[in-house]
Amino acid sequence: MSDQVKYLLDERDLPRFWYNINADLPVPLDPVLHPGTQQPITPDDLAVIFPRAVIEQEMSTEREIEIPEPVREVYRQWRPSPLFRARRLEKALNTPAKIYYKYEGVSPAGSHKPNTAIAQAFYNKQEGVKRVTTETGAGQWGSSLALAGSMFGLEVVVFMVKVSFHQKPYRRAFMETFGAKCIASPSDTTQSGRAVLAEHPDSTGSLGIAISEAVELAAQRDDTRYALGSVLNHVLLHQSVVGVEAQKQLEMAGDYPDMIIGCTGGGSNFAGIAFPFLGEQLRGGREVELIAVEPSACPTLTKGLFAYDYGDTAKLTPLVKMYTLGSSFVPPGFHAGGLRYHGMAPQISHLTKLGYIKPRSYHQLDCFAAGIQFAKAEGIVPAPEANHAVKAAIHEAERCRETGEAKTILFNLCGHGNFDMQAYTDYLGGKLKELTYAEEEIAMALAGLPSVA
Repeated sequence: MSDQVKYLLDERDLPRFWYNINADLPVPLDPVLHPGTQQPITPDDLAVIFPRAVIEQEMSTEREIEIPEPVREVYRQWRPSPLFRARRLEKALNTPAKIYYKYEGVSPAGSHKPNTAIAQAFYNKQEGVKRVTTETGAGQWGSSLALAGSMFGLEVVVFMVKVSFHQKPYRRAFMETFGAKCIASPSDTTQSGRAVLAEHPDSTGSLGIAISEAVELAAQRDDTRYALGSVLNHVLLHQSVVGVEAQKQLEMAGDYPDMIIGCTGGGSNFAGIAFPFLGEQLRGGREVELIAVEPSACPTLTKGLFAYDYGDTAKLTPLVKMYTLGSSFVPPGFHAGGLRYHGMAPQISHLTKLGYIKPRSYHQLDCFAAGIQFAKAEGIVPAPEANHAVKAAIHEAERCRETGEAKTILFNLCGHGNFDMQAYTDYLGGKLKELTYAEEEIAMALAGLPSVA
Protein backbone atom coordinates (compact mmCIF):
# COMPACT_ATOMS: atom_id res chain seq x y z
CA MET A 1 0.00 0.00 0.00
CA SER A 2 1.16 3.55 -0.76
CA ASP A 3 2.83 5.49 2.03
CA GLN A 4 0.35 8.31 1.49
CA VAL A 5 -3.41 7.81 1.52
CA LYS A 6 -5.61 10.79 0.67
CA TYR A 7 -9.41 10.81 0.85
CA LEU A 8 -10.94 13.30 -1.55
CA LEU A 9 -14.60 14.21 -1.88
CA ASP A 10 -16.16 15.33 -5.14
CA GLU A 11 -17.38 18.90 -5.52
CA ARG A 12 -20.88 17.45 -5.40
CA ASP A 13 -20.16 16.37 -1.81
CA LEU A 14 -19.62 19.95 -0.64
CA PRO A 15 -21.88 20.33 2.43
CA ARG A 16 -25.18 22.13 1.86
CA PHE A 17 -25.73 22.80 5.56
CA TRP A 18 -23.72 23.97 8.54
CA TYR A 19 -24.20 21.94 11.73
CA ASN A 20 -25.35 23.79 14.87
CA ILE A 21 -24.52 21.96 18.11
CA ASN A 22 -26.94 24.19 20.06
CA ALA A 23 -29.69 21.84 18.83
CA ASP A 24 -28.16 18.86 20.65
CA LEU A 25 -26.77 20.35 23.86
CA PRO A 26 -27.92 18.33 26.91
CA VAL A 27 -28.03 21.59 28.89
CA PRO A 28 -28.63 24.96 27.17
CA LEU A 29 -25.93 27.62 27.13
CA ASP A 30 -26.03 30.35 29.75
CA PRO A 31 -27.51 33.55 28.27
CA VAL A 32 -25.33 36.27 26.76
CA LEU A 33 -25.67 39.45 28.83
CA HIS A 34 -25.70 43.11 27.87
CA PRO A 35 -22.47 44.74 29.17
CA GLY A 36 -24.39 47.67 30.66
CA THR A 37 -27.63 46.21 32.04
CA GLN A 38 -26.44 42.60 32.56
CA GLN A 39 -29.79 41.50 31.14
CA PRO A 40 -30.01 38.87 28.37
CA ILE A 41 -28.97 40.50 25.13
CA THR A 42 -31.45 41.06 22.29
CA PRO A 43 -30.97 40.99 18.52
CA ASP A 44 -31.36 44.78 18.46
CA ASP A 45 -28.47 45.11 20.91
CA LEU A 46 -26.19 43.19 18.55
CA ALA A 47 -27.36 44.94 15.37
CA VAL A 48 -24.87 47.77 15.98
CA ILE A 49 -21.94 45.49 15.15
CA PHE A 50 -23.33 42.41 13.32
CA PRO A 51 -25.60 41.91 10.28
CA ARG A 52 -29.04 40.44 11.02
CA ALA A 53 -28.39 37.06 9.38
CA VAL A 54 -25.33 36.53 11.58
CA ILE A 55 -27.31 37.51 14.70
CA GLU A 56 -30.00 34.98 13.82
CA GLN A 57 -27.36 32.27 13.45
CA GLU A 58 -25.74 33.28 16.73
CA MET A 59 -29.02 32.70 18.57
CA SER A 60 -30.33 29.77 16.54
CA THR A 61 -31.12 26.31 17.92
CA GLU A 62 -31.82 24.76 14.51
CA ARG A 63 -29.64 21.71 13.87
CA GLU A 64 -28.93 22.48 10.22
CA ILE A 65 -28.58 25.92 8.69
CA GLU A 66 -28.42 26.17 4.92
CA ILE A 67 -25.21 27.48 3.37
CA PRO A 68 -26.07 30.21 0.82
CA GLU A 69 -25.15 29.28 -2.74
CA PRO A 70 -22.85 32.32 -3.23
CA VAL A 71 -20.86 31.11 -0.20
CA ARG A 72 -20.74 27.54 -1.51
CA GLU A 73 -19.58 28.88 -4.86
CA VAL A 74 -16.53 30.44 -3.22
CA TYR A 75 -15.98 27.37 -1.02
CA ARG A 76 -15.64 25.29 -4.20
CA GLN A 77 -12.29 26.96 -4.86
CA TRP A 78 -10.73 24.70 -2.20
CA ARG A 79 -13.49 22.65 -0.57
CA PRO A 80 -13.97 19.83 0.15
CA SER A 81 -10.49 19.83 1.71
CA PRO A 82 -8.49 16.57 1.80
CA LEU A 83 -8.30 14.06 4.63
CA PHE A 84 -4.96 12.26 4.89
CA ARG A 85 -4.02 9.01 6.58
CA ALA A 86 -0.62 9.80 8.11
CA ARG A 87 1.00 6.47 7.29
CA ARG A 88 4.52 7.88 7.16
CA LEU A 89 4.10 9.39 10.61
CA GLU A 90 2.59 6.17 11.93
CA LYS A 91 5.61 4.28 10.61
CA ALA A 92 8.06 6.78 12.10
CA LEU A 93 6.34 6.46 15.49
CA ASN A 94 6.09 2.66 15.22
CA THR A 95 2.56 2.91 16.56
CA PRO A 96 -0.46 0.64 16.11
CA ALA A 97 -2.63 3.77 16.09
CA LYS A 98 -4.17 5.05 12.88
CA ILE A 99 -3.67 8.80 12.46
CA TYR A 100 -5.82 10.93 10.15
CA TYR A 101 -5.60 14.66 9.64
CA LYS A 102 -7.98 17.03 7.92
CA TYR A 103 -5.85 19.55 6.03
CA GLU A 104 -7.25 23.09 6.01
CA GLY A 105 -4.04 24.66 4.69
CA VAL A 106 -5.31 24.23 1.12
CA SER A 107 -7.48 27.37 1.38
CA PRO A 108 -6.27 30.55 -0.38
CA ALA A 109 -5.32 32.03 2.99
CA GLY A 110 -3.63 28.84 4.15
CA SER A 111 -5.94 28.03 7.07
CA HIS A 112 -9.51 27.15 8.11
CA LYS A 113 -10.43 30.80 8.68
CA PRO A 114 -11.97 31.53 5.24
CA ASN A 115 -14.79 29.11 6.09
CA THR A 116 -16.36 31.83 8.22
CA ALA A 117 -14.75 34.90 6.57
CA ILE A 118 -16.51 34.17 3.28
CA ALA A 119 -19.83 33.66 5.04
CA GLN A 120 -19.57 36.83 7.11
CA ALA A 121 -18.49 38.94 4.13
CA PHE A 122 -21.46 37.62 2.15
CA TYR A 123 -23.98 38.47 4.89
CA ASN A 124 -22.51 41.94 5.39
CA LYS A 125 -22.59 42.67 1.65
CA GLN A 126 -26.18 41.41 1.49
CA GLU A 127 -27.16 43.94 4.18
CA GLY A 128 -25.50 46.87 2.40
CA VAL A 129 -22.48 47.17 4.67
CA LYS A 130 -19.53 49.01 3.09
CA ARG A 131 -16.76 48.36 5.63
CA VAL A 132 -15.88 45.63 8.14
CA THR A 133 -13.42 45.82 11.01
CA THR A 134 -11.72 43.00 12.84
CA GLU A 135 -8.77 41.90 14.95
CA THR A 136 -6.18 39.25 14.19
CA GLY A 137 -3.50 37.47 16.19
CA ALA A 138 -1.18 35.46 13.98
CA GLY A 139 -2.74 37.03 10.89
CA GLN A 140 -4.61 34.01 9.54
CA TRP A 141 -8.00 35.53 10.33
CA GLY A 142 -7.02 38.96 9.06
CA SER A 143 -5.73 37.38 5.85
CA SER A 144 -8.98 35.48 5.43
CA LEU A 145 -11.23 38.49 5.95
CA ALA A 146 -9.06 40.57 3.59
CA LEU A 147 -9.53 37.87 0.96
CA ALA A 148 -13.30 37.66 1.60
CA GLY A 149 -13.70 41.45 1.59
CA SER A 150 -11.97 41.63 -1.77
CA MET A 151 -14.31 38.98 -3.19
CA PHE A 152 -17.45 40.77 -2.01
CA GLY A 153 -16.32 44.38 -2.48
CA LEU A 154 -15.95 45.38 1.16
CA GLU A 155 -13.41 47.70 2.73
CA VAL A 156 -11.53 45.83 5.48
CA VAL A 157 -9.67 47.27 8.49
CA VAL A 158 -7.62 44.84 10.57
CA PHE A 159 -6.12 45.52 14.00
CA MET A 160 -3.21 43.07 14.27
CA VAL A 161 -1.75 42.25 17.70
CA LYS A 162 1.51 44.24 17.78
CA VAL A 163 3.84 41.35 18.61
CA SER A 164 2.51 39.39 15.62
CA PHE A 165 2.50 42.52 13.43
CA HIS A 166 6.28 42.57 13.80
CA GLN A 167 6.83 38.80 13.91
CA LYS A 168 4.82 38.05 10.76
CA PRO A 169 5.33 40.78 8.12
CA TYR A 170 4.27 38.52 5.26
CA ARG A 171 0.83 38.03 6.79
CA ARG A 172 0.52 41.80 6.84
CA ALA A 173 1.62 41.93 3.20
CA PHE A 174 -0.99 39.30 2.32
CA MET A 175 -3.76 41.43 3.83
CA GLU A 176 -2.56 44.57 2.08
CA THR A 177 -2.33 42.69 -1.23
CA PHE A 178 -6.09 42.16 -1.03
CA GLY A 179 -6.69 45.81 -0.17
CA ALA A 180 -7.10 45.61 3.60
CA LYS A 181 -5.68 48.21 5.98
CA CYS A 182 -3.57 46.56 8.70
CA ILE A 183 -2.87 48.46 11.94
CA ALA A 184 -0.60 47.34 14.80
CA SER A 185 -2.61 47.10 18.05
CA PRO A 186 -2.65 48.80 20.49
CA SER A 187 -2.76 51.86 18.24
CA ASP A 188 -3.51 55.56 18.47
CA THR A 189 -6.42 55.06 16.03
CA THR A 190 -8.98 54.42 18.78
CA GLN A 191 -9.71 55.62 22.28
CA SER A 192 -9.28 52.13 23.70
CA GLY A 193 -5.91 51.75 21.97
CA ARG A 194 -4.71 55.14 23.22
CA ALA A 195 -5.76 54.22 26.77
CA VAL A 196 -3.61 51.10 26.70
CA LEU A 197 -0.62 52.96 25.27
CA ALA A 198 -0.93 55.66 27.91
CA GLU A 199 -0.58 53.06 30.66
CA HIS A 200 1.71 50.62 28.83
CA PRO A 201 3.64 52.42 26.03
CA ASP A 202 5.58 49.25 25.16
CA SER A 203 2.53 46.92 25.16
CA THR A 204 2.92 43.91 22.85
CA GLY A 205 -0.84 43.83 22.51
CA SER A 206 -3.42 41.09 22.89
CA LEU A 207 -6.47 39.84 21.03
CA GLY A 208 -8.62 41.39 23.76
CA ILE A 209 -7.13 44.83 23.06
CA ALA A 210 -7.39 44.41 19.29
CA ILE A 211 -11.05 43.38 19.61
CA SER A 212 -11.76 46.55 21.60
CA GLU A 213 -10.24 48.68 18.85
CA ALA A 214 -12.14 46.90 16.07
CA VAL A 215 -15.50 47.04 17.89
CA GLU A 216 -15.02 50.72 18.77
CA LEU A 217 -14.30 51.59 15.14
CA ALA A 218 -17.27 49.56 13.88
CA ALA A 219 -19.69 51.27 16.24
CA GLN A 220 -18.75 54.75 14.95
CA ARG A 221 -20.24 54.44 11.45
CA ASP A 222 -23.59 53.14 10.23
CA ASP A 223 -22.02 51.57 7.13
CA THR A 224 -19.52 49.53 9.19
CA ARG A 225 -19.86 46.22 11.00
CA TYR A 226 -17.52 44.03 13.02
CA ALA A 227 -16.45 40.51 12.01
CA LEU A 228 -15.09 38.01 14.53
CA GLY A 229 -12.85 35.07 13.57
CA SER A 230 -13.51 32.76 16.51
CA VAL A 231 -15.31 32.34 19.87
CA LEU A 232 -18.95 33.12 19.03
CA ASN A 233 -21.57 30.55 18.03
CA HIS A 234 -21.98 31.66 14.41
CA VAL A 235 -18.23 31.35 13.78
CA LEU A 236 -18.12 27.81 15.16
CA LEU A 237 -21.22 27.04 13.08
CA HIS A 238 -19.51 28.07 9.84
CA GLN A 239 -16.45 25.95 10.68
CA SER A 240 -18.60 22.81 10.96
CA VAL A 241 -18.02 22.20 7.23
CA VAL A 242 -14.67 20.73 8.33
CA GLY A 243 -16.20 18.02 10.50
CA VAL A 244 -19.15 17.34 8.19
CA GLU A 245 -16.71 16.62 5.35
CA ALA A 246 -14.48 14.52 7.64
CA GLN A 247 -17.45 12.34 8.55
CA LYS A 248 -17.97 11.45 4.88
CA GLN A 249 -14.26 10.93 4.30
CA LEU A 250 -13.84 8.58 7.25
CA GLU A 251 -16.86 6.67 6.01
CA MET A 252 -14.98 6.28 2.70
CA ALA A 253 -12.01 4.97 4.70
CA GLY A 254 -14.24 2.53 6.57
CA ASP A 255 -13.14 4.05 9.86
CA TYR A 256 -14.37 6.14 12.79
CA PRO A 257 -12.29 8.19 15.26
CA ASP A 258 -11.76 7.12 18.85
CA MET A 259 -10.40 10.58 19.59
CA ILE A 260 -10.48 13.98 17.91
CA ILE A 261 -7.83 16.61 18.57
CA GLY A 262 -7.61 20.32 17.76
CA CYS A 263 -5.67 23.33 18.99
CA THR A 264 -7.70 25.93 20.84
CA GLY A 265 -7.29 29.69 21.09
CA GLY A 266 -10.83 30.95 20.68
CA GLY A 267 -12.04 27.49 19.66
CA SER A 268 -13.23 27.67 16.05
CA ASN A 269 -11.03 25.06 14.36
CA PHE A 270 -11.45 22.59 17.22
CA ALA A 271 -15.23 22.99 17.11
CA GLY A 272 -15.20 22.72 13.34
CA ILE A 273 -13.65 19.25 13.36
CA ALA A 274 -15.20 17.98 16.60
CA PHE A 275 -18.78 19.23 16.89
CA PRO A 276 -20.37 17.19 14.06
CA PHE A 277 -18.98 14.01 15.66
CA LEU A 278 -19.98 15.12 19.15
CA GLY A 279 -23.45 15.87 17.83
CA GLU A 280 -23.75 12.25 16.71
CA GLN A 281 -22.71 11.12 20.18
CA LEU A 282 -25.22 13.42 21.87
CA ARG A 283 -27.96 11.94 19.66
CA GLY A 284 -27.10 8.42 20.85
CA GLY A 285 -24.19 7.61 18.54
CA ARG A 286 -20.68 6.40 19.21
CA GLU A 287 -18.64 8.05 21.94
CA VAL A 288 -15.56 10.03 20.93
CA GLU A 289 -12.79 11.38 23.16
CA LEU A 290 -12.33 15.09 22.43
CA ILE A 291 -8.99 16.71 23.27
CA ALA A 292 -8.64 20.51 23.14
CA VAL A 293 -5.00 21.62 23.16
CA GLU A 294 -3.79 25.06 24.22
CA PRO A 295 -0.43 26.74 24.90
CA SER A 296 0.94 26.51 28.43
CA ALA A 297 1.65 30.24 28.27
CA CYS A 298 -2.06 31.02 27.79
CA PRO A 299 -3.88 28.15 29.55
CA THR A 300 -7.49 29.31 29.32
CA LEU A 301 -9.25 25.95 29.64
CA THR A 302 -6.72 24.32 31.95
CA LYS A 303 -6.08 27.22 34.37
CA GLY A 304 -8.92 29.70 33.80
CA LEU A 305 -12.22 30.17 35.62
CA PHE A 306 -15.64 29.32 34.19
CA ALA A 307 -17.35 32.67 34.66
CA TYR A 308 -19.02 35.58 32.91
CA ASP A 309 -16.44 37.86 31.31
CA TYR A 310 -15.97 40.40 28.56
CA GLY A 311 -14.55 39.31 25.23
CA ASP A 312 -12.32 42.36 25.02
CA THR A 313 -10.06 44.47 27.22
CA ALA A 314 -12.04 47.72 27.05
CA LYS A 315 -15.24 45.90 28.12
CA LEU A 316 -17.25 46.95 25.06
CA THR A 317 -18.48 43.47 24.18
CA PRO A 318 -21.33 41.45 25.73
CA LEU A 319 -20.73 39.26 28.77
CA VAL A 320 -20.49 35.55 27.99
CA LYS A 321 -20.07 32.54 30.29
CA MET A 322 -16.75 30.98 29.37
CA TYR A 323 -13.42 29.78 30.66
CA THR A 324 -11.33 32.91 31.01
CA LEU A 325 -8.02 34.22 32.33
CA GLY A 326 -9.55 37.69 32.70
CA SER A 327 -10.13 40.19 29.92
CA SER A 328 -7.19 42.37 31.00
CA PHE A 329 -4.69 39.49 30.81
CA VAL A 330 -1.98 40.01 28.19
CA PRO A 331 -0.29 36.70 27.30
CA PRO A 332 3.44 36.54 26.58
CA GLY A 333 4.49 36.98 22.96
CA PHE A 334 4.85 33.35 21.91
CA HIS A 335 4.75 32.48 18.21
CA ALA A 336 1.33 30.78 18.11
CA GLY A 337 -0.32 34.19 17.97
CA GLY A 338 -3.74 32.78 17.07
CA LEU A 339 -3.89 31.10 20.49
CA ARG A 340 -3.13 34.24 22.53
CA TYR A 341 -6.68 34.86 23.75
CA HIS A 342 -7.84 35.21 27.34
CA GLY A 343 -11.19 33.47 26.83
CA MET A 344 -12.68 30.42 25.14
CA ALA A 345 -15.76 29.90 22.97
CA PRO A 346 -18.87 29.64 25.20
CA GLN A 347 -19.95 26.41 23.47
CA ILE A 348 -16.56 24.77 24.05
CA SER A 349 -16.41 26.12 27.61
CA HIS A 350 -19.89 24.79 28.33
CA LEU A 351 -19.12 21.33 26.95
CA THR A 352 -15.81 21.23 28.82
CA LYS A 353 -17.63 22.06 32.04
CA LEU A 354 -20.07 19.22 31.30
CA GLY A 355 -17.16 16.81 30.81
CA TYR A 356 -17.42 16.17 27.06
CA ILE A 357 -14.12 17.89 26.20
CA LYS A 358 -10.75 17.19 27.83
CA PRO A 359 -8.34 20.14 27.73
CA ARG A 360 -4.56 19.96 27.97
CA SER A 361 -1.64 22.33 27.38
CA TYR A 362 1.89 22.08 25.98
CA HIS A 363 4.98 24.29 25.91
CA GLN A 364 5.88 25.96 22.60
CA LEU A 365 9.29 24.28 22.21
CA ASP A 366 7.72 20.83 22.49
CA CYS A 367 5.11 21.86 19.92
CA PHE A 368 7.71 23.08 17.42
CA ALA A 369 9.66 19.82 17.85
CA ALA A 370 6.46 17.90 17.08
CA GLY A 371 5.75 20.11 14.06
CA ILE A 372 9.18 19.39 12.59
CA GLN A 373 8.74 15.66 13.25
CA PHE A 374 5.42 15.82 11.42
CA ALA A 375 6.87 17.85 8.54
CA LYS A 376 9.67 15.35 7.98
CA ALA A 377 7.16 12.49 7.83
CA GLU A 378 4.24 14.10 5.99
CA GLY A 379 5.84 16.89 3.95
CA ILE A 380 3.73 19.74 5.35
CA VAL A 381 5.08 22.42 7.69
CA PRO A 382 2.27 23.17 10.17
CA ALA A 383 1.36 26.61 11.47
CA PRO A 384 2.61 27.20 15.04
CA GLU A 385 -1.00 26.98 16.24
CA ALA A 386 -1.55 23.62 14.50
CA ASN A 387 1.63 22.27 16.10
CA HIS A 388 -0.29 21.97 19.36
CA ALA A 389 -2.69 19.48 17.78
CA VAL A 390 0.23 17.68 16.14
CA LYS A 391 1.96 17.37 19.52
CA ALA A 392 -1.14 15.86 21.13
CA ALA A 393 -1.68 13.43 18.23
CA ILE A 394 1.94 12.23 18.47
CA HIS A 395 1.61 11.95 22.24
CA GLU A 396 -1.49 9.78 21.92
CA ALA A 397 0.06 7.64 19.16
CA GLU A 398 3.12 7.02 21.33
CA ARG A 399 0.84 6.06 24.20
CA CYS A 400 -0.81 3.51 21.89
CA ARG A 401 2.65 2.11 21.11
CA GLU A 402 3.22 1.62 24.83
CA THR A 403 -0.18 0.07 25.55
CA GLY A 404 -0.66 -1.81 22.29
CA GLU A 405 -4.05 -0.13 21.68
CA ALA A 406 -4.87 0.46 18.01
CA LYS A 407 -6.85 3.66 18.40
CA THR A 408 -8.00 5.84 15.50
CA ILE A 409 -6.87 9.45 15.96
CA LEU A 410 -8.26 12.36 13.95
CA PHE A 411 -6.85 15.87 14.21
CA ASN A 412 -7.35 19.13 12.41
CA LEU A 413 -4.24 20.46 10.69
CA CYS A 414 -5.84 23.89 10.65
CA GLY A 415 -3.19 25.69 8.57
CA HIS A 416 0.28 25.60 7.05
CA GLY A 417 3.30 27.42 8.43
CA ASN A 418 4.61 28.88 5.17
CA PHE A 419 4.21 32.43 6.55
CA ASP A 420 5.76 31.42 9.86
CA MET A 421 9.24 30.34 8.81
CA GLN A 422 10.91 32.98 10.98
CA ALA A 423 9.51 31.11 13.97
CA TYR A 424 11.03 27.87 12.68
CA THR A 425 14.31 29.68 11.96
CA ASP A 426 14.35 30.93 15.56
CA TYR A 427 13.54 27.45 16.87
CA LEU A 428 16.21 25.72 14.79
CA GLY A 429 18.74 28.41 15.75
CA GLY A 430 18.05 27.96 19.46
CA LYS A 431 16.63 31.48 19.73
CA LEU A 432 13.06 30.47 20.54
CA LYS A 433 12.56 30.56 24.28
CA GLU A 434 10.01 28.96 26.55
CA LEU A 435 7.68 31.75 27.65
CA THR A 436 5.61 31.64 30.81
CA TYR A 437 2.87 33.84 32.14
CA ALA A 438 3.07 35.62 35.48
CA GLU A 439 0.74 34.04 38.04
CA GLU A 440 0.14 37.44 39.63
CA GLU A 441 -1.02 38.88 36.28
CA ILE A 442 -3.68 36.21 35.90
CA ALA A 443 -4.69 36.66 39.54
CA MET A 444 -5.11 40.40 38.96
CA ALA A 445 -7.07 39.85 35.76
CA LEU A 446 -9.36 37.29 37.37
CA ALA A 447 -9.88 39.59 40.35
CA GLY A 448 -11.37 42.06 37.88
CA LEU A 449 -14.05 39.70 36.58
CA PRO A 450 -17.47 41.38 36.45
CA SER A 451 -19.87 40.65 39.27
CA VAL A 452 -22.94 39.06 37.73
CA ALA A 453 -26.04 38.52 39.82
